[in-house]
Amino acid sequence: MAKIIIGLIAAFYFCIALYMWFVPLPWYNNTPGVTLTGPFNIHFVRDVALVFLSSAGALGYGIWKNNAAVAIAGAAWPSMHGVFHLHMWMMRDFSLDYIAASDISLVMFPAWVALYFSFKLKE
Repeated sequence: MAKIIIGLIAAFYFCIALYMWFVPLPWYNNTPGVTLTGPFNIHFVRDVALVFLSSAGALGYGIWKNNAAVAIAGAAWPSMHGVFHLHMWMMRDFSLDYIAASDISLVMFPAWVALYFSFKLKE
């Protein structure tokens, strides 16, 4: 079960990486809350795309080799990114809006689920 869930999240991160890398401006314009963080910067967007790609790769390799340490490393950045989004939500007084819905369902939840199940892998 853990491997399936981690694999789905790795595939999700891989898709995000492709979206950010190949169509960065539509990603910037269509992702809730992103335009509020500052002007479009292709270098930054593609840097983050590479981080998502690295996370997807480490999660995938971790489940392939049944290596918890590698999977945890793959879940580390998305989990910290989720904490950052939790902080931003707190600074917005925990407003329940489309930005919060997007952050909870697409940033925080998958990251923390991947981290949790990565610890469940047996070496």
